[in-house]
Amino acid sequence: MAITALYIARVVFIPLALASLFALLLTPPVAFLERIKSPRSLSIFAVVLALLGVLGFVCWRTSQQFLDSTNQMPVYKEALKVKIHSMRGSGSESLKDASNAVKELESEIAKVTPGTSPQDGSKKPPMVPGSSPSHPLSVQVVPPTNPIGSVQNLVGPLATAGLVTIFTIFILFGRENLRNRLIRLASAGQLNLMTQAMDDASQRINRYLLLQFLVNSGYGLIIGLALHIIGVPSAALWGLLSAVLRFLPYVGPPLAALMPILLSLAVFPGWFHALATMGLFLVLELLVSNVVEPLLYGAHVGLSPLAILVAAVFWTLVWGLPGLVLSTPLTVCLVVMGRYVPSLNFLNVILGDEPVLPPHSKYYQRLLASDQNEAKQILENCLKEKPLEEVYSSVVIPALSLAEQDRHRQRLDEEKQNFIYQSTREIVEELGATTTARRSESEVQNSPETPEAVIPGTRSLDVLCIPAGDEADDVIAALLSQTLGRRGLAAKSIPIASLATMLSVVSELKPRIVCISALPPHALRRARALYASLRNQFPELHIVVSLWHFKGDLRQVGSRLRLAKGHGLFTTLAEVIQHISFWFRFLQTPPHGDALALRYPSPPSGWNGTSTR
Repeated sequence: MAITALYIARVVFIPLALASLFALLLTPPVAFLERIKSPRSLSIFAVVLALLGVLGFVCWRTSQQFLDSTNQMPVYKEALKVKIHSMRGSGSESLKDASNAVKELESEIAKVTPGTSPQDGSKKPPMVPGSSPSHPLSVQVVPPTNPIGSVQNLVGPLATAGLVTIFTIFILFGRENLRNRLIRLASAGQLNLMTQAMDDASQRINRYLLLQFLVNSGYGLIIGLALHIIGVPSAALWGLLSAVLRFLPYVGPPLAALMPILLSLAVFPGWFHALATMGLFLVLELLVSNVVEPLLYGAHVGLSPLAILVAAVFWTLVWGLPGLVLSTPLTVCLVVMGRYVPSLNFLNVILGDEPVLPPHSKYYQRLLASDQNEAKQILENCLKEKPLEEVYSSVVIPALSLAEQDRHRQRLDEEKQNFIYQSTREIVEELGATTTARRSESEVQNSPETPEAVIPGTRSLDVLCIPAGDEADDVIAALLSQTLGRRGLAAKSIPIASLATMLSVVSELKPRIVCISALPPHALRRARALYASLRNQFPELHIVVSLWHFKGDLRQVGSRLRLAKGHGLFTTLAEVIQHISFWFRFLQTPPHGDALALRYPSPPSGWNGTSTR
């Protein structure tokens, strides 16, 4: 219904939309004149007259140049003849023979028509009254005349221009009143939200128009200078026309290039100037369209390149050439509406350039699609901006949490589960090996004074990472042991096994710290059983429980676990690493405690060891 209304009432909507755009452009100079104590009426008329004067001067100079070019046609005719004759090469005779052969075949086919008598093979056409074979009547096709349509074709653009001018003046006169009425109409009592939406839309459109003006001005300046160097007549005019026509997306640049190319063909005897002019427009347009504009418009307007193209096609079909001019500002308004109106959020998703899926959701989605390569590419792209531990914490572990939620809701079959966990394990191993290989020798051999390094214990195993129960816990335990190994600790993870088997492994390896890896929402019960067994069998063992990205009350969980003093309960990878680093630096390092205390005056958050501090 909205699209139908826009199409049927385009006679009113097109001037109103153009006037709103011009009013938005002219508001800053009008406001500037008002600040210097100029009356509003005088300021508006001065600015509007200046704009109309510039447009009129450009149209007048362009028409004069076209008239001059028309008067020079007899002179250009000879140069064009020379170029046409020079195009005749060895292939022209072959082309002529082929054309004659086609004409002969057409004449033979014309002889064989339906109703042909077998005796003479021809059929006489009916005679028109008043004509004879020797004196045929001449036939002229006269198109039907429509004086009203001719007047409409002439008056229509002038009437539209007049309406745009009148609407612009009245919008500038009552811009505060119109703004308040629009806020009252659309805010529904949410003044703050509507104010933010209007500010956002006006800022985006102003940035787009400013950037478009700067880009098109630079484009026209380069065109004018280059055409002057080539020698094309009236180079400054063609540069100005190129800058103005480029405000028409996709259509303006070819129109701007047409006349200079024709002039270069007609004025100069050779082909060099014409080819140079064509190359100038082609190379500059490709550079601006594919490099300059995506970098500027995409970062400041908030529209995807595909949305700009689709919007240009849509608004051109609805409103014609004015719709092509208004396509980007109107689409910006739609995107802003999608950002602030929940029921229109699909517009922001479809047309905007903001990421609609966080990295961990994209990673999990590609694993659901069985695309391990693209999933790995997502993590590699994140590594360009974040360290490996942060990528693990913000992407891999949340993705595994999504997989666990779907698994417990029975939305994943066994084959898909195995693929997700196995692929993540392989990707983590590859990224760990690649990142370690890229580290310089100085980073690998960090001194104990560097916060990234950890003073290892004296036993053969410093940290043992144990999964609480699920395959996801196993993957994160391997991830944690890899991360601790990068910090200089002897860390190891064991696969999922029965409780007795894991307790026997702990008894055999004798680690200094055991870290239980448990991924909510259904790992708390198993983590509590495992923690209780470890504490009962190894009372001197330091235990860390990791409830990855748990959103509940940790104090309540700690009481349910019956967490001993000195043991840790954490939710993020960074907290676990910080806790283990603190434990080795402070509690397992002899005689230099005073010096270390100066550098680390208090334990990290989440520390529960008040009696052993």
